[in-house]
Amino acid sequence: MRINKYLSDAGICSRREADRLVTAGKVTIDGCVAKLGDQIEEGQKVCVNGKAVMQRQQDVLLAFHKPRGVECTSQKSVKNNIVDYINYPVRIYSVGRLDKDSEGLILMTNQGDIVNKMMRSGNAHEKEYVVKVDQEITPQFLERMAKGVPILDTVTRPCEIFQTGKKSFRIILTQGLNRQIRRMCEYLGYRVVRLKRIRVMNIVLGDLPVGSYREVTREEKKILFAMIQNSSNTTVRYKGDKHAK
Repeated sequence: MRINKYLSDAGICSRREADRLVTAGKVTIDGCVAKLGDQIEEGQKVCVNGKAVMQRQQDVLLAFHKPRGVECTSQKSVKNNIVDYINYPVRIYSVGRLDKDSEGLILMTNQGDIVNKMMRSGNAHEKEYVVKVDQEITPQFLERMAKGVPILDTVTRPCEIFQTGKKSFRIILTQGLNRQIRRMCEYLGYRVVRLKRIRVMNIVLGDLPVGSYREVTREEKKILFAMIQNSSNTTVRYKGDKHAK
């Protein structure tokens, strides 16, 4: 097994971060400084910053109802970071992000291989949100949102959107640009008052209380892994994406 996959599977970090650690000389194999691409054999001792790496004993995949104010980072220096908030006994990290001002479903895992397959924009997996804005929604607003809005030097992909109240709607995206829904609304003269993610692919938030987590069920995992089976874990271009003019 390659050293970067070994560290990822052990829940230490992503493969990309593992390559950085190896390049920086912070990883050793049986006391020797590791090199990019090194293979790990059974019984070898791997250390990161002098600390022995223990192979992960269990795969973790949690559904967490993130409250507003919690940041999706594992950096200890960040107040209210999501890892410290959950305080799970095994090292885990978030699958993608949900901005600080938003709440709702985010998945937490120690399985590095599934993260990119789920979150790479080119794989076009669905995420669903309920949103409240500061003024009444018009048919023109819904039409523009559905067709795509120019933000961040691109045009958002066509999406599904359904009005649920005078000032609220439900939207299904297949990409995850930075603060995408907020930026889309701002471009059209609206301000998001509340944003909540209720689904990631086949995993739904349901009635999970704010600040609580649950284990993703075996049946949910079976469906999820089938959905990402043919997904790329590297950057791929989605054919429908286009640049803003």
